[in-house]
Amino acid sequence: MKVLFTASVMGHLTGFHIPYMQYFEDRGFAVHIACGPGDTPACADRHFVIGFERSPFRLKNISAYRALKKVIRENEYDIIHCHTPVASVLTRLAARRARKHGTVVIYTAHGFHFYQGAPRLSAFVYRTVEKWLSRHTDILITINGEDYAAISRYGFRPKLGAYRVPGVGVDGARFHPHTAETRRAVREQNGISADAFVLIFAAEYNRNKNQAMLLRAVSLLKDSIPNILLLLPGEGPLQAEYQRLAAELSISQYVRLMGYRTDMDMLLAAADVAVSSSRREGLGINLVEAMLTGLPVVATRIRGHADIVQHGETGFLVPPDDAPAMAEKLLKLYRSPELRHEMGQKAISAAQPYRLENAQAETFRIYERALDMKTNRAGGKP
Repeated sequence: MKVLFTASVMGHLTGFHIPYMQYFEDRGFAVHIACGPGDTPACADRHFVIGFERSPFRLKNISAYRALKKVIRENEYDIIHCHTPVASVLTRLAARRARKHGTVVIYTAHGFHFYQGAPRLSAFVYRTVEKWLSRHTDILITINGEDYAAISRYGFRPKLGAYRVPGVGVDGARFHPHTAETRRAVREQNGISADAFVLIFAAEYNRNKNQAMLLRAVSLLKDSIPNILLLLPGEGPLQAEYQRLAAELSISQYVRLMGYRTDMDMLLAAADVAVSSSRREGLGINLVEAMLTGLPVVATRIRGHADIVQHGETGFLVPPDDAPAMAEKLLKLYRSPELRHEMGQKAISAAQPYRLENAQAETFRIYERALDMKTNRAGGKP
């Protein structure tokens, strides 16, 4: 038997879906992946390099569609699991004939591109496309409450139904509360003073992650919290712009754009509060990681944050782009170490459903449903 995983870029598959590929490998499946270039993971038997473009309007996606259709036709997959917006659109289009011959198509929406607050025209277009493609989908998986509710609200009709799972899962053995000794050591290793009030947000530097909001919040707080320090692990197209903005706001000494880091589990030990300024999320995995280590959260009130942050209990939610509101909540946490501790302890409990083993259990049950469907599906139109 064969399974195909698709995504626009290799990093998405290797970053989030290795355990799910291993699920099929352990059951004797040949595991194939179709995505952009990159190092093929050990659990994949074949890697088809497909030139997906992140913008749905690029003409190169026509070539990607044709290449993917050829891969699907020649390999006769039992199950196809597609991820990321463009790859999922092209995969479901390319797999229409395969479904008539028994292939089961699963689509995980890591955040629909229509959402509360989205521009009306783009929301209408993306919603219309997703509704039509749901007819060419057997199982539709969502990772937040707003998206799951949208499926019934807008009349999506995946053949075998829709499910909500707690994201892709976070490794609780890696992300866990740290000792005071570890906190001191990590701060020392990273040149952070023992008395610094440290905020952290790990994300790509781009418009959606909106780190400019955090920079402005820090500029509002630098006088009230002279020992404030904002850590921004990540990389991206707006790095130079954010460096310039920090200089313009006279806060360069309070901000560190740290580049890509592989030690987020340890770096979180240096922080006092986790923050997020995102305008759109499927599910704030970076916040789940922080919460599992015992950090309170101040984040924007958006889909994917509201699912995991309990306002007033595990942290605070503020309006998107509202730097003064962000600053107000951070000042409240700065002034009350007791509140930080209380919210951090509650955050640990609230993050438990999003641990890797729980997300895997939910997804594996869906895979079992798909395998049953594959076994029982007769010929004819899906």
